[in-house]
Amino acid sequence: MKHILTHLKLLSVATIWGFGWPAGRVLANDIEPFAASWIRYVIAVLCFLIFLRVANQWMIPSRGEWKRIALIGFFSTCVYQAFFMYGMQYTAAGDASLMITFNPFFTAILAIFFLDEKMTSRLAIGLTLGISGVAILFYYSPNVDISFTDRAIGDLLIAGAALSWACNTILMKKAMLFPAKDSKKPLSPLQLTVWSSVAGLIFLTPVMAIETMQYGIPQPSNEGWIAVVFLAIFSTVISYVWFADGILVIGAGKSALYVYLVPPIGIYSGYLLLDEKLGSALLISFILIVGGVTIAQSKPTKFKEAS
Repeated sequence: MKHILTHLKLLSVATIWGFGWPAGRVLANDIEPFAASWIRYVIAVLCFLIFLRVANQWMIPSRGEWKRIALIGFFSTCVYQAFFMYGMQYTAAGDASLMITFNPFFTAILAIFFLDEKMTSRLAIGLTLGISGVAILFYYSPNVDISFTDRAIGDLLIAGAALSWACNTILMKKAMLFPAKDSKKPLSPLQLTVWSSVAGLIFLTPVMAIETMQYGIPQPSNEGWIAVVFLAIFSTVISYVWFADGILVIGAGKSALYVYLVPPIGIYSGYLLLDEKLGSALLISFILIVGGVTIAQSKPTKFKEAS
């Protein structure tokens, strides 16, 4: 099979991201949310900077680029992590892995306002299916050992994470298409990711400091350390590098198909590691949300008349 190593890497990425949801739940219930996010990104940023140097893409962004990077880092690291960590305190890992798949809908809606893209019937149909899937997840989740109120709060917070990541996606697209006024060419995806992670860590630091003054110095358990190292090194650094490699080798479309494996792996890993429940509602919700995303992202087929 051609590019078998790339496909194995992408399968590994989907598996890592799937297991990232129970890891996030463990960490969110082990130490305070901003402390957890800060420790994660201290480790990730150090690894990213080393990789940037090794990959011969080291550069210092210009002042104009830093303005964009700061905004990207604010949404992708600071805001996303706040919603993610607080959300994982309340809802099940499997439920959260389904909620985050709503991200493409938010991205498509934001693109209408900020990238001059059009509202289409396919997006409307896909959005309707996606909302139906979320409604089923809200009301019929098998994880009834978590109260409905807690699950609803957690799911809404994870939806907030999906929205913040959609904002990041729009900003990244604009930054990769149009260079800053004081720059000759746009930053590469790797450069944007690394330096926005640095900016996000800077945003997280004062919030973490305030949290620490209020609750004390974080003391992760052994399980907490395993979770944060897994999230930092595997779920953040290695997964990004391998996913970017997949896009370069087999294209963005084929690489993105592996992302659809994340929710079922997230659900199963929650069942395997955290004794979460399985049920038909999760399957129906998954089919509706992913089906909706597929329809929303599809393009109408053009048929040629036979000559």
